[in-house]
Amino acid sequence: MLPDDLILNAADDVAIRKDLTLTALAKRPADLAIRVGRLLNVYSRTWAEDQEIVIKGRRIAYVGPAGSYRGEVARRVHYPDLSAVPGFGEVHKHIESSHLTPEFEAELVLPRGNTWTCEASHEFANVNGGRNTEFWQRARERGVPHKVFIQPGSAVPPSGWETSGGYYGYAEQRDFLARDLSVVSLDEVMDWPAVWNPENPSYERLWGMMQATIEKRGVIEGHGSGLVEPHDASAYAAAGLSSDHEVWTLDEAWEKLNRGVFIEIRPFNYPEVLPGLIERGLSDWSNVAFTTDDRSASETLKLGASDYNVRAAIAHGVPPEIAYQCVTIHPARHMRIDAWVGSITPGRYADIVLLNSIDDVGIAHVYADGQLVSEGKTYLGNRVAIDWPDWARQTMNIGRSLTAADFAVPALPGRATMQAAVLRPFHWNQEFMTYELAVADGAVQRDTARRITKFSVIDRYHGKANMASMFWLGCGPADAETALACSVAHDSHNVWAIGSSDAAMALAVNRLAENGGGWVLVHGGEVTGEVVFEIGGLMTARPAEVLDADMQRFYRAAEQVDWMYEPSVNKNWIPGFPEHLIFATLTCAPWRWVLVAPHEKAPDGFVNVQTGETHKIVW
Repeated sequence: MLPDDLILNAADDVAIRKDLTLTALAKRPADLAIRVGRLLNVYSRTWAEDQEIVIKGRRIAYVGPAGSYRGEVARRVHYPDLSAVPGFGEVHKHIESSHLTPEFEAELVLPRGNTWTCEASHEFANVNGGRNTEFWQRARERGVPHKVFIQPGSAVPPSGWETSGGYYGYAEQRDFLARDLSVVSLDEVMDWPAVWNPENPSYERLWGMMQATIEKRGVIEGHGSGLVEPHDASAYAAAGLSSDHEVWTLDEAWEKLNRGVFIEIRPFNYPEVLPGLIERGLSDWSNVAFTTDDRSASETLKLGASDYNVRAAIAHGVPPEIAYQCVTIHPARHMRIDAWVGSITPGRYADIVLLNSIDDVGIAHVYADGQLVSEGKTYLGNRVAIDWPDWARQTMNIGRSLTAADFAVPALPGRATMQAAVLRPFHWNQEFMTYELAVADGAVQRDTARRITKFSVIDRYHGKANMASMFWLGCGPADAETALACSVAHDSHNVWAIGSSDAAMALAVNRLAENGGGWVLVHGGEVTGEVVFEIGGLMTARPAEVLDADMQRFYRAAEQVDWMYEPSVNKNWIPGFPEHLIFATLTCAPWRWVLVAPHEKAPDGFVNVQTGETHKIVW
C-alpha cells in the first residue's frame, strides 16, 4: 500500500519513488499506459513521435517509444491523433480572485489544462492568517486532483499602516515552510519601502520572513512595479527578490531579466513586452513565465485559464514550444517544484494535456494525478462537497450596524467651506489633490457637479466599527441615494463603500455584513443587486457557472446606474461599473497616498505609504 500522495511530504515521497523505481524497471506492475501521437519534451523543446506514458498511482514511472515498456500494465489507452504536453501551472495566482473556493476552482481550470497552481496567499491570509494553510489543503486532502502549492504572503498585513485578520513574521514563515513540501515560497514581497528603508515599521517583519525563507531554502517572490531605474532594479535583485509579475513595459522586462529576475508576464502586458523580447533576440526564455495573477471565474469562462495565456502568447509571435515551456517547466523550475510538476517525465505527477491543435491550444482531454479529468471543457474528476467551517464563513466582524452619521466627514465649527484632500483612483500622483468643498449640517459635502464623491474603508476584523471616509474624484455613482459596497479590497480586504449619500452607503455595508461578504448595490435607496462571497468575504462555494450567472445579473443592475469616470494611466480602469475599485486600496508601489482603516500610525486613515506621512482629510 502506497501513501495517498495528496499532500507532499518527504517520507511519503521516498516510499512512492521506491515503488516507481521498481515499476520503471518492470519489476512491479503499472496501472495505466497512455499512448499518444506525439509528446513535447519541455527540457529539450522537441517533439517525440508515438510515445507511451506509463503511470503508477498518481505518478509517471516510464516514458518511451510506444511498445517499449516491457512490464505489466493493467490498462492501456491510445490517442493516435493527439499531442501531449505537461499539465499547465500558475507561477503566481490568487485563486481568491476567481471568487471560487479551491474545490470549484479545480472544476473550472482543470478542463482548461491547469493541473497545479502556486497560490499567492495573502488574500485569505489577511482574512484568517492562522488557518490559511489548512484552507488551501482542504480540497486536496479530499482527493481533488488539482494541486495547490502554498506561498504564504509577505503582505499580511500589507503595510505597517494597516492591520488585518492575520500577522506573518519570521516565526510564522519558518513554521509554514517546515510543515510540508506543498509550502514553497514567500509570496510577493510588494512593500518596497519596507525592504529598503530601515525606518519603515514593516522593515524587521518583512526581512524576518525573508530570512526564514532563505533558511528553509524557499523562493522569495517579488512585486516591483515601476522599479526600472538601474539603481532601483539592482537593489531589487540584490535584496533577493527573485521574480516580478509587475513588468508593464519592454524596458522594465529587459532590465530585470538582465539582472537575474524571473519575469512573470500577464496577458494584458503581452502587446508591450512579448514582441519586443522577440525583436531583441531573446534566445533563452528559461527566466520567463506567463501568469494570470487575478482573473475572475466569469473571465475564465469567457477567455480560459493558462490555455488562454499560451494561445495569446503564440498569437503575439512566441514559438509554440516556448509558450508551453512558459506555463510548465519554467515556472516549476523557478518555484523548485519541478521534481513533481512541469514535465511529462518519470517521478512527476501524471498531469497531461492532450491537444488536437498546438497553435490554438485545442484541449481534447486532461489527465491529472493519472486520472482522466476532462472531456473537452466538461469536468470528469472527483467532485467534493466541503462543509466550510465558521472560521471560513464568519469573517465579517464590523461590530454593529452602521448609520448615515458614521459616514459623515465633520467640519470645523462655524465653517461654510473646508479644504479637503481628494484622491483619484489609479492616478498615483506624488501629492493628493485639494478641493474646497461646501459644509452643510456640520459635515463636509460631496460635489457631484465636479465628480467628487465619498469613499469609505471599514475595518471588518476587530469588531469596533473603525472606519475612515474621504472624498474621491471621478468614480462612484452620480445618481442620488446610490452606493456600492464590497468586501474584496486588495490586500487587507477590509470593506469599502462609495456612494452619493451616507444613508445609501450605510444600507449597502449593513447588507454586505448580513450576507457574509461580496458585492451590494443600492440604487435610489433600495438594494438592487448583490452577489454573496460567503467564504472569507472573498469566495463562494458554488460552481463557476452559478457564480457567473449571479455576476451577470449584478452587472445588469449596475448598468442602470450613471457612473462617474476620470481616466488614469491604468489600462484596467475603464468607464462604467467600477469593478476595478477592488484594487484601489492597495498600499504597494506605485501607490502613494492611500485611505486605510484607521490605525495607530494613521489615526485618520490617510497616509502616504511610501513615506509614512499622514494628513488630515479636511482642514
